[in-house]
Amino acid sequence: MARGRPRSFDRDAALKSAMEIFWAKGFEATQLAELMSAMGINPPSFYAAFGSKEALYREALDLYLSTVGAGSMKVLAETQNVRAAIEGMLLASLNIALSSPSSGGCMVSLGLFNCQEQNAPLRGHMRELRRSTERLIRQRLERGIAEGELPTETDTARLATYFSTIIQGISLQAQDGAARETLLGLVETSMAALPNG
Repeated sequence: MARGRPRSFDRDAALKSAMEIFWAKGFEATQLAELMSAMGINPPSFYAAFGSKEALYREALDLYLSTVGAGSMKVLAETQNVRAAIEGMLLASLNIALSSPSSGGCMVSLGLFNCQEQNAPLRGHMRELRRSTERLIRQRLERGIAEGELPTETDTARLATYFSTIIQGISLQAQDGAARETLLGLVETSMAALPNG
């Protein structure tokens, strides 16, 4: 079996660099030349290692979700009290949005909304990631009902959509330069939607 030349770059470091650029600028605004420069690789190495810009973006999203984005969902799943879990998730999302490179907000929320037709499959993938977050929120709210922390008549679907929308709104506000105090006020106000048990 023939072996190719060994890689002359650190794939993990290159992927992290790509994630940061995509996070800051989104998919379509990021140019291939800019990516390759930041990643420290040439076109043949890029295509051999990642295949395409879309494939790289999907890998960068996976990296984002397993590192940066994992914090808010971990808080949601592992915090015992439902109210603290929802608030903790929102605060973690706020911190992620404010820590993003160049105020990119949340990579999943803002990475690709309006796009050219050829990127529609990627837009669908991003939509599914956002829906997955909404499902996780709903499951946590349903657990809150089962554990007696929320009234049995709580509309978990509506609240999950609401809190998912708040996460996306936090990202947009962060991208627009909103101050931490403003976003903390948004989190505090949004918590009033959660009924007492």
